[in-house]
Amino acid sequence: MAAAFVATAIPVWLSEEDLSCIICQELLDCATTLPCGHSFCLRCLQDTWVSQQAGVDGCPWACPLCREGPAAKPKLHKNTLLQDLVDKYRRAAQELEAGPEPAPPPGSPRRPPPPQVTVQKSTTEVVQELTELVGQLIDVVNRLEMERPGLSSGQPHGGSQPSASPSDEYNSYGSPKPVTSSASLWKIREILHNLEEIQDRLQGIDICKEASGEQIQVPSSSLCSPPDQRCPVPREASQLALWAISPTFDLKSISCNLEVSNSWRRVTVSRYQQPYPWSCERFLISQVLCSQALSSGKKYWEVDTRNCNHWAVGVASWHMKRDQVLGRTKDSWCIEWKGPGQFSAWAMMKKTDLPLGRPEVVGVWLDLELMKLAFYSVADQRKVLYDCEVSASAPLHPAFWLYGLSPGNYLEIKQVRS
Repeated sequence: MAAAFVATAIPVWLSEEDLSCIICQELLDCATTLPCGHSFCLRCLQDTWVSQQAGVDGCPWACPLCREGPAAKPKLHKNTLLQDLVDKYRRAAQELEAGPEPAPPPGSPRRPPPPQVTVQKSTTEVVQELTELVGQLIDVVNRLEMERPGLSSGQPHGGSQPSASPSDEYNSYGSPKPVTSSASLWKIREILHNLEEIQDRLQGIDICKEASGEQIQVPSSSLCSPPDQRCPVPREASQLALWAISPTFDLKSISCNLEVSNSWRRVTVSRYQQPYPWSCERFLISQVLCSQALSSGKKYWEVDTRNCNHWAVGVASWHMKRDQVLGRTKDSWCIEWKGPGQFSAWAMMKKTDLPLGRPEVVGVWLDLELMKLAFYSVADQRKVLYDCEVSASAPLHPAFWLYGLSPGNYLEIKQVRS
């Protein structure tokens, strides 16, 4: 006798990266799966095969990711199950972004929009009020921390990080684990630490304003000059050159689609697959790290991008997964150029569109004391393109991605002039 079955909703944790095409790096469109198991947009795959011409080892229909290809050209069919999943993910993401909008009762008159009230306050008044509010929040969190049992034996807030951070409440596949009292404790301390950082930043705005004598708005990330503990992102060329380094590309991590020059500072998309020995540390796509492991102090380097049509420049942990794309992991950050109107930054697996034009030379500033990362357009008087915070439990390496289907394209690490 068949047992009664009750359907239950099973939560599934997916990211855009899981359902994206490795070629265009967007959500799959007419998903097509090759015999090797890798999936791509139908149009992207067809265009790739046309541009490859001779292909890999004489096979014009090789997989762009694993480079395997059958003896005969495979028939391409839409993977309806995968595409249905992509469409559902896209709709869910759009609904989440739009947010819930309560519907008015039937027959009720439409409410007029509330009148807009303009309150004019000086920047100093706003900063002072915010500082007072943050101070009150710090007092509340401090009292909450002291009221919890067994806190006196814990580590003080603002100190070294615990062995298991709050983010460890989720495993690598996103499956939730039970939240323990210890995890809640560290969450309280993390909130307290973040509040203190906000308080320091607000106080820093006043300091920078007094030093410059200019009217300053409260931005999401303050950019002041010169660099110090409160204004961590420098803007002057002379300041950046003080911490210049000249990284070199690492052959243990480089993809077989790339090759390096004798100076170890130019990486080029190869026309043929390079005979590098197999290594689990080697990227499967056209990416490479530098050998230098950066774990302390302030560092700055510049990358010439003029001879590469599609690229990404940033930093990553050595433990970054070798089948993942730069910026799409929690331990990698970058800015990325994919063509006009497709300039963006990636941090904590989130994309931020950048409105500026393509930078010919990118400057990268990494402050490992304050865990700050900034990108500059060197030709435009080192104009700040994007800045963010980084969080890593391991040293960071300069990291690069080059579009693997454009042979001859290259990136070059420049010697910084003071």
